[in-house]
Amino acid sequence: MRSSSEKLSGSISVFAAVVDAGTFAAASEIMGMTPPGISRAIARLEKRLNIRLFNRTTRSVALTEEGRRFYEQVMPHLAGLEEAAAAAATGASTVRGKLRINLDPVFYRTILGPHLDAFMDAYPELEIEFIARDSLGDLVMDGFDLAVRFGEPKASSVIARKLLDTGVVTVAAPSYIARRGRPAKPQDLESRSHRCLEFRNPETGKPFPWEFHRKRKRIVVDTRGRLTVNDPGALLNACLAGSGIAQMLLLGAEPQIADGRLINLFPEWADERYPLYVYYPSRHHVPAKTRAFLDFIVKLTGSH
Repeated sequence: MRSSSEKLSGSISVFAAVVDAGTFAAASEIMGMTPPGISRAIARLEKRLNIRLFNRTTRSVALTEEGRRFYEQVMPHLAGLEEAAAAAATGASTVRGKLRINLDPVFYRTILGPHLDAFMDAYPELEIEFIARDSLGDLVMDGFDLAVRFGEPKASSVIARKLLDTGVVTVAAPSYIARRGRPAKPQDLESRSHRCLEFRNPETGKPFPWEFHRKRKRIVVDTRGRLTVNDPGALLNACLAGSGIAQMLLLGAEPQIADGRLINLFPEWADERYPLYVYYPSRHHVPAKTRAFLDFIVKLTGSH
């Protein structure tokens, strides 16, 4: 007979399969069990935990709030146990499987992209899926192994590790300056004679305020831009085309400033910093695939 700990472990595996598959029927195919068997395993786990894990309908299942918290707590450990079992069987922890990453496009374009082939060559059994989103979202529920995002982290159960800081610059193309003139000071951007390109804050749905920092001095300028975007690539392209003045990360604009395609309008206001963080579910039992990518990007960003 199976021990109670074996039954619990099996029920947790069934629970994870239902969350990943979305339905009991789909989970039964993954686990090689009948749908009633899946239902019984979930019922045993709910009884053991004394909580309801899913809200069930005839078409789908959805995690309850208690079920979601349990999933966030147990999945990093379950993934770690699976990794440990694989390591024990093979004599080493193998980097394999699919790695899903919520990735900031500026980080990919400026730092990661040029070096990605070397990482892929080092781990031929690894598949990587990059998904660009304008916010962190729910790392666990959205099925991501890692996220690399700009901005200060908020209170969360996931681990946040700072990778670097970059400046914020205000830039325009030479064609824009030739047409509308160069502003002499940040306050000049409040004039209707200038056209500013706004970038939407995904947390508020409104454009980011235009701040200028110089040592301890900070000013905020009301730019009242007419064009708002939520993609850093679109912001960069619009600015390069001469459509307006933009505030963007120095990390993303530095190559264009260096080759003269963009002009840093206020280099004396250079003290605003914006951090880049990597997020992952837990410090404990980090899967080999996650650890490999984490070590790789920490090394990459160390030079910045």
